[in-house]
Formats: sequence, C-alpha cells, structure tokens
Amino acid sequence: MDFLTAAKLGACLSKEYAEDFFKLLVNYQDISASEAASRLNLHIQTAQDFLDALTNLEIVKKTEVFEKKRPYFRFTLIKPKINLELDLTEFEKDNPGEGLTRLVREKNDNDANFSVARSGDSFSGVTIWKGTGRERKEHKISLTTPQGKFLFHLPFPKARAMTIADIMEKAGVEPDYSTEIQDIVDELIRLGVIEVL
Repeated sequence: MDFLTAAKLGACLSKEYAEDFFKLLVNYQDISASEAASRLNLHIQTAQDFLDALTNLEIVKKTEVFEKKRPYFRFTLIKPKINLELDLTEFEKDNPGEGLTRLVREKNDNDANFSVARSGDSFSGVTIWKGTGRERKEHKISLTTPQGKFLFHLPFPKARAMTIADIMEKAGVEPDYSTEIQDIVDELIRLGVIEVL
C-alpha cells in the first residue's frame, strides 16, 4: 500500500464513529448514507463523506438505485479484511553517498539564528525568520545531535566552502548519519540558510 492510500485509510479509521460504521457495513447487505446516519446519529453529509472515502479506497461498492424515480446510492462492503502494510524504505535516499561531495557553507544574510547546545560544541536548534514586519514568521527546527555537530562546523558565509563529507569528518559525525545530515542540509538549502557552490 502506498503512503497516500495508507494516510486516507488511517484518516477513515481514526474517526470516532468508524468502528460502529464498519459494524453496520459487515451486518447489512447494503446501506444508504441516510440509513447509516440515522442509525449512528450522524449528520447525513458526514455519513456520505465516510462512505465515499471507503468507495475510493475500494472497501465498499457504490450502487445507484431508483426509488419513486429519485436516484440515490447504496453501499456494500466488498473488502471484509483490510491489510495495512506500508513499506517505509521507499523514503530512503537514493545513493546517499553521492550528495556528500557537495560543497556547502552558510549563506550570507540568511535570517537564521543557531542555538548553541549546553555542551558548547554543537547546536541544539535553528530558528529561521521569514517575511517582514507583522507578517514575519518564526520557524524553529530542533536538531539531532549529529546534525547539531555538523552545523556547528559548517563554514561561515565568507569562508571557503567544504564538502558535506569533510564537514562530517571534522565534526566527528559517523558516516551512518549521512542521510539525516543530508536531510537537514537539503531543508536548510530550501530555506535559504545554506548555499551550495
């Protein structure tokens, strides 16, 4: 199951009325949104939205029926067992070693403030300011220990840029942390705090 589908299913399952709704779907041959809403004491639109979401997930089948020339929909459970399996390795960075050769340094005039950790040899967080005047917004990022050590050794704006791998070595950050280092570097590049040369 891909992440987006799992997220939609999770949103359905998290509803406070989900369990009762599934009990109805299991025990009724088919049911309309209005019948389910009245049975569960829900607003009809809430029931309709829930059933439409289950239809999109292919858990129920939606069938149009006619009664006194007025069409409406009935819903039938078609998937009595739901298996939620999510492969999180799809988020793993491809060839993480390749990005370690990028030359980086802190960008000049970046509107960021680094907070020094209690140890004094790393950063605990970075605060980035975006916008001006009353529209100015603060974005705080808490750093992992390896990220804090890495950024503590990031070259200053006018200093000679270094490769990510060299900064990691200088900071004493093990290669096992290369993916999380690259993640924070990519995010800070996006936010205009780090530049790539």
